[in-house]
Amino acid sequence: MSPSQLDSNGNASVSQQENGFADSMSILNSEKAVQEIIQQPLMQGIEDHLIEFSEAMRTVAKALRRAAEGKASAQAEAVEWKRKYELERARNLQLEHKGCNEEKAVLSSGESNGDVNCERVDSSADQLVLSRQTCKQSEVCCGKHGLCSHEVLRDGDPDSDCNVAHNRMTRKASFKLSWCCKGDNSDQQKHDIVSFERGNITTAERSSKQISLKWESQPQTVLILTKPNSTSVRILCAEMVRWLKEQKKLNIFVEPRVRVELLTESSYYNFVQTWQDADKEIVLLHMKVDLVVTLGGDGTVLWAASMFKGPVPPVVPFSLGSLGFMTPFHSEHYRECLESILRGPISITLRHRLLCRVIRDAAKNEYDTEESVIVLNEVTIDRGISSFLTNLECYCDNSFVTCVQGDGLILSTTSGSTAYSLAAGGSMVHPQVPGILFTPICPHSLSFRPLILPEHVTLRVQVPFNSRSHAWASFDGKDRKRLAPGDALVCSMAPWPVPTACQSDSTSDFLRSIHDGLHWNLRKTQSFDGPSDP
Repeated sequence: MSPSQLDSNGNASVSQQENGFADSMSILNSEKAVQEIIQQPLMQGIEDHLIEFSEAMRTVAKALRRAAEGKASAQAEAVEWKRKYELERARNLQLEHKGCNEEKAVLSSGESNGDVNCERVDSSADQLVLSRQTCKQSEVCCGKHGLCSHEVLRDGDPDSDCNVAHNRMTRKASFKLSWCCKGDNSDQQKHDIVSFERGNITTAERSSKQISLKWESQPQTVLILTKPNSTSVRILCAEMVRWLKEQKKLNIFVEPRVRVELLTESSYYNFVQTWQDADKEIVLLHMKVDLVVTLGGDGTVLWAASMFKGPVPPVVPFSLGSLGFMTPFHSEHYRECLESILRGPISITLRHRLLCRVIRDAAKNEYDTEESVIVLNEVTIDRGISSFLTNLECYCDNSFVTCVQGDGLILSTTSGSTAYSLAAGGSMVHPQVPGILFTPICPHSLSFRPLILPEHVTLRVQVPFNSRSHAWASFDGKDRKRLAPGDALVCSMAPWPVPTACQSDSTSDFLRSIHDGLHWNLRKTQSFDGPSDP
């Protein structure tokens, strides 16, 4: 072996083939390193793109959800406006038809009587025209000096009430409502005036807004509603009917059940009137009755309000129940109370009601709804017998409110604020405050607090399609209806309040009711013989 093939130690050097294999391995490792370098920023870029894509999808999902909410609220508002338009159109057509029939009747009676009665026909026609003009003038007058009975208890059309008053002038009493301050004998209506002067917005001095009722013609018909299965109420009812007939010469209406009880006691009560077909006659009851007297508790007042789907005559509630938040009058002094009320003027409380409609998921359109229900206290949506939480989507006009997860939800009037809503944690609200209470029932959230919404809003409570169970709606504690997924309940303030008479005024009666009924803030007074500040 030549010296060139030996190293310094005398060992043979590596052959040329071995050197070639080492060079190929180094090149392969270099290519792998380059490939890793090339692929590394590419994978990082894909991950960044995926993050941006997921964020964009979330933004699109939020936009779609907002669009769906806006569409649902817009559809609900359109349905409400169309329903009001259809009702107004039907009432106008009915009014025109009624006016034509009256004119034809007047003309036909004149033609049948001959020339002798021509002057009577002319005078009757003139009286009809004058009565219509009087009705129109009364509307203008009422706007300046107060609210008249045809405006407060109207059935959606002032002209129809004018015709009713003309046809039943001897049976239906008229009255006027006015706002007045304490110590002010004027019956002029007082408004809250907002003025803009010298760059400052100021409000005029507010009145107490206590509403006073003044009879313009003497009441002639009284409806008496009683609590069933009570001997004391039955005895008081018979005594009151006799006194109103003999002393006040009034026409008396009672329920069929009460009339049977009175006739069983004595045939003297044969003059008492009632109705036979409840579905047809109760609808027109507000055209005959001038005053409603209830003998019972708050439940009797609720029953009286439920009988009137439209305008409600003034209600005089006598306390013969347990709590009596809406019954300020005592039965022992019914003669003095009725004397004062029939003489007038009296203070009243306008108790607002809720108009509720159920829209089924199978409905062809938003107009295909079930018969509306009017409640004085509250409408409750709960889970019924199901063990699952109630899942409810709530909307207020065009805004999404919240998704209720709990035992249910209460939509209450201010008159019902001392009922179920109070037990569920809602606030007590003066009944003259126009508003809707939004009170959850045992919500599965510590931050879900009750709300008080203005009276002009429309609330929509819908059971979502992904709900685990049905929901149940009850109206003033009765008439329960099942709400399946997709069904909705729409509530708004009804245009026909319940006017209840006050013993003194609405504020004093309200405070007295929570003191006597709930013993509100009742505790022993702190002793005066303890330590005190120098």
